[in-house]
Amino acid sequence: MLVTTAAPATRSHPQTAPTPGRISHRAAFWTLAAILFAFMCAAAAPSPLYVVYQSRWHFSATTLTVVFALYALALLIALMVVGALSDHVGRRPVLIAALAAEAVAMALFVVADGVPWLLAARAVQGLATGAATGAISAGVMDLQSGRRPGLATLVNSAGPGIGLGAGALGSGLLVEYAPAPRALVFVILGVLFLIGIVAVAVTPETARPHPGALASLRPRVGVPAGARGRFLAVVPTLVATWAVAGLYLSLGPSLAAGILGVRSHLIGGLVVFALMIATATASIVLGGRGSPVLMTGGSLTLAFGLGITLVALHTGSVALFFVGTVIAGLGFGSAFLGAFGILAGLAEPSRRAELFATVYTVNYLAFSLPAVAAGMAVSPLGLSRTADIYASAVIAIALASALGSIMTRKARETS
Repeated sequence: MLVTTAAPATRSHPQTAPTPGRISHRAAFWTLAAILFAFMCAAAAPSPLYVVYQSRWHFSATTLTVVFALYALALLIALMVVGALSDHVGRRPVLIAALAAEAVAMALFVVADGVPWLLAARAVQGLATGAATGAISAGVMDLQSGRRPGLATLVNSAGPGIGLGAGALGSGLLVEYAPAPRALVFVILGVLFLIGIVAVAVTPETARPHPGALASLRPRVGVPAGARGRFLAVVPTLVATWAVAGLYLSLGPSLAAGILGVRSHLIGGLVVFALMIATATASIVLGGRGSPVLMTGGSLTLAFGLGITLVALHTGSVALFFVGTVIAGLGFGSAFLGAFGILAGLAEPSRRAELFATVYTVNYLAFSLPAVAAGMAVSPLGLSRTADIYASAVIAIALASALGSIMTRKARETS
C-alpha cells in the first residue's frame, strides 16, 4: 500500500562547513558511494556459491529459492520499517548499525555448515542491506555537489550494478581459484564493513534529527503528495529491470550449468558480471540524457536482449547467451537510470530516505518474487521452460513500459 505524505520544510544541510573531526562533504559523498558498492558486492557474492552449497549440502532448487526469498523478505521488512528512520535520527547512526549487522552476516557465512546457517546469514544480510539502502541513497543526494547535479543519480543507478557485477565476478574467481572458497570472500567483505563503520563515524551528518522516529517505524512506504501518478508511471520500468536482475542472480549460474553445460564457477560469476557491468556502463555513458527517452529506449533494449538470451538457451550457444545478457544489461541500465532520474526529484530532502525506501521496496519485490516463483517452478516444469516463461513475462512488461512511456510523452506534447 502506498502512503502519500506531504514533504515538510527541508531539514538537511549538506552545504554547511565541515565539522571539526569530520571529513569533507566531497570525501563523505565518495565514502557513501563506496559503502553502497560494498553492500552490493556482498549481495551478489553468494550467487556463484549456490551451486557449491547445493552439491555439498544436497538441497533442492526449491530450498535455494527459500534462501533467496528469505534475503529479499528480510530486506523488504527493513526497508518498510526503518527505511525512513535516517530522516529522523540522522544518516550516520542508521548506517553504522547496518554496517555492523552486515559484518555479522559475513561472519555467519564464514561459519556456515548447513542450510540453517545459510538461512540465518541471508536473513541478517537482508535486514542490514534494507536498513542501509534508504540512508545511503538519501545521503548521496544530500552530499551531491551543486556543480555536478546528476552525480548522485548516477551513483544511485550505476553503483548497484557495478557492485553486483564485481561481487559476482570476485566471488566466482575466489571460488574457482582461491583457498577456502566458501569463506575467503566473506572474510574480505567482513573486514571492509568494519572499516566502513570507522569511515561513517567521521562523515558529516546531513540530516538534522527531528521528532517522529518512533512513528516512522510503522511499516509503510511513502510517496510525496502530488507525485503518486508520476511514481506509478515508472513502476513497470522498475519491475522489468529488477526482475531481470532476480533472474540472473538466482538462476543465472544454474542456466549456464544446466542448459549450456558450463561447469566453471567462474563462468557462473561472469554471467552476473556481464549483466551488471553492462547495466553500469549504460548508466555512466548515458548520464545526462532525458529521463523519459532513457526509459523508453532502455525498455526496448532490455526486451531485445532477453529475446536473444532465449534464442541462445534453445540453441545452446554460450557466446550468444553472453551477447543477449550484455544487451539486456545495457537496457537495464538505461531504463533504470531514466526511472531514477524521474523519481529523484519527487521528494524534499527530509523525505528522501522514505521515498527511496519505497523505490527499493518495488525494486526488491520485482527482484525476489518472480525469482522465487521461478525457482519453485523448476521442479515441475524444468529449468528451460521456466526460463522461457520468466523471460517472456519480463519482455512483455518491458514492452508495455516502453509503450506507456511513449504514450505519456505524446500526451504531454499535445496538451
